[in-house]
Amino acid sequence: MKMKASRGQRLLFTGVTLLYWISMYIYVPIFTPYLSDRGYSIAFIGIVLGSYGFMQLAVRFPLGIWSDALRKRKLFILIGMMAACLSCLLFLLPGLWIWPLAGRLMAGLCASTWVAFTVMYAGYFEPHDTSRAMGNISVMTVSGQMIGMLLSGWLSEQLAPAAPFWAGAFVAGMGLLLALSLKESEETGQQRSGMSLTEAGDVVRTPLLLRVSTLSILGHGVLFITMFGFTPLKADQLGASGFQLTWLVFAFMLPHAAASYLTATWFVPRLGNWGTIGLGFATGGLCTASLAIVQSLEWLYATQAVNGFAQGLYLPLLLGLAIRDVQPHQRATAMGLYQAIYAFGMFSGPFAAGYLNENWGLAGGFLFGAMLAGAALLLVWRWASPHKASSTTADNRSDAMMEEGR
Repeated sequence: MKMKASRGQRLLFTGVTLLYWISMYIYVPIFTPYLSDRGYSIAFIGIVLGSYGFMQLAVRFPLGIWSDALRKRKLFILIGMMAACLSCLLFLLPGLWIWPLAGRLMAGLCASTWVAFTVMYAGYFEPHDTSRAMGNISVMTVSGQMIGMLLSGWLSEQLAPAAPFWAGAFVAGMGLLLALSLKESEETGQQRSGMSLTEAGDVVRTPLLLRVSTLSILGHGVLFITMFGFTPLKADQLGASGFQLTWLVFAFMLPHAAASYLTATWFVPRLGNWGTIGLGFATGGLCTASLAIVQSLEWLYATQAVNGFAQGLYLPLLLGLAIRDVQPHQRATAMGLYQAIYAFGMFSGPFAAGYLNENWGLAGGFLFGAMLAGAALLLVWRWASPHKASSTTADNRSDAMMEEGR
């Protein structure tokens, strides 16, 4: 039996993870207004936003296989922190359109190393505690994103529009220094042969993994069309200041974090996995559609508070289900596949929305996001039926562990 990681290592990992997400999200609320103010078209902004997911689509699965083959995670965490720092610096370069595109591609490379973070942290726990580990790390994710996004408006308002990018580079540098002290868990350091092609093929064909990956494509498409995409631009058009953009982030992210706590303790025991996921997509779709008609900041805050909670119901749950049915030594491959597949939604969602926004205004993109949520709801309804009788009880018991240790 492997030794549990020390409390110090877990706290260090938590600190590195928070800095990782802060560095990537510290500029997100002001990003689309920042690009718009520099004269870029909405269609080009959509391309830049989509490039983040495109890089992950190309890189995440190979990184997962490579990490399993090397039995190393720390190396990829260090690469991620370096990429985060470089990404923020590229956004500061003036002139050519290639710099914001390159910066967002580099951010995609950084995000691709999240495979190593999730698997390294899962390695600190026993295999039966995977859901607990994923619940903990989901809270770290939302917390880091929220801290970064809350700082964004304040920095741009008090210092300069470019201040969040300088801050992001500094935070990433601090994360890199701390990550040097991380230790591989005993599980990841065990000597065993790397992943074979046969094993990788078995992972790829895991039914639950493929289903939750498909739903995650649609879910991340909605997320990157709304809060991580064009919702801040909608707020900017309604006259939001930097501080008001900060309040918008708070309105979305606080309920999003709260939902991560309540999913396992309240919703899953009563509705099951598929019922909880379906409720999240149904509510999120309605809130996304409402963005097409909202004409005041107050109503924008209200719709995004509900939208944040709805998306928080299904995103952490899908993450935990992605690796539930695979062996511990196959986790990075499974997580890499899951994250690579849902990166298609991060790429295609804002890319398509940018085109629609260019021709029909922001309402076109938001209605498209609502359609993605509706498609996900239909898939949940289709896949839930054969699972209700046989697996709801087992799933509830498994996912109830997500709340432990949070």
